[in-house]
Amino acid sequence: MKTIVHKADSRGQVNHGWLQANHSFSFANYFDKDKMQFGALRVLNDDVIAPKMGFGTHAHDNMEIITIPLSGILKHRDNMHQDWQQVLPGEVQVMSAGTGVEHSEINGSVDEHLSLFQIWVIPNKQNVEPRYGQKRFQKEDRKNKLQILVSSIDENHEGSLKINQDATISRIDLDNGKSFEYQFKNKNHGVYVMTIFGNITIENETLELRDAMGISDSENFVIHANDNSELLFIEVPLH
Repeated sequence: MKTIVHKADSRGQVNHGWLQANHSFSFANYFDKDKMQFGALRVLNDDVIAPKMGFGTHAHDNMEIITIPLSGILKHRDNMHQDWQQVLPGEVQVMSAGTGVEHSEINGSVDEHLSLFQIWVIPNKQNVEPRYGQKRFQKEDRKNKLQILVSSIDENHEGSLKINQDATISRIDLDNGKSFEYQFKNKNHGVYVMTIFGNITIENETLELRDAMGISDSENFVIHANDNSELLFIEVPLH
């Protein structure tokens, strides 16, 4: 098994006043040659956005963009939908940018900060027709068991949102003292694990709030929860 540990305080930290961003990988003005990506995982941003603020209209192409709100209200609009789409905690949003899409993202609250993860996955198909998807996932369905949020459009998995890559994004909420064995779907994949909240141990390495570990060259690994913990898994091809 091969592992790489990224502690929370080693991320690129940017404070724009209205936006507090933490970049797990090189992004915008943050550059670290040793943190360009993890296989097909290109971006994992942990953002906090002030009330009524956000990102104006901007363009993307040939990228799979996944947004997971943790608290607050996200409002999204793109040139596939003229109306604002509201995305709440418990929901996940995917956008396959493909040949090109323009969109805006704002904090839809006048008094509450918005906290979210934004994930970019490099697609395995270029210049596809842009797609949008959004789905609510029940918290009780990930209590001490894996809940798959996103999977490949080529994979017949019921209930998950779809992207153009052989990747799987999932979550689990582990009770204090519980253990869970994660099984890779492909031996050529890697898994990037982030501790959303809590305290866990993987391979004698303790991970706390927003610490992360990339794991590869294995078929499985075991997580032990040292506290009530919420985890995010991003499994991607490495090459």
